[in-house]
Amino acid sequence: MTAKPSERRRVALADALARRPAGAPVPSPCVGVCRIDAATGWCAGCWRTLDEIAAWGASDDATRLRIWQAVEARQAGTPP
Repeated sequence: MTAKPSERRRVALADALARRPAGAPVPSPCVGVCRIDAATGWCAGCWRTLDEIAAWGASDDATRLRIWQAVEARQAGTPP
């Protein structure tokens, strides 16, 4: 069964940035719930697409922030 976006756990860039060590890169939204929702194509834990997950490791901070913006837009139900 697929959970509605409003019922899923949310992740927030502000929270992730507050937890990162000084000088560290933009942190991943991963929360360890790695399951792609067939209906949306987003991870059930971090709200990223498979392409975003695959690209994360090689991405610079600007790209990571754009991915975070897309994640937060998905959570809000608005297009990125």
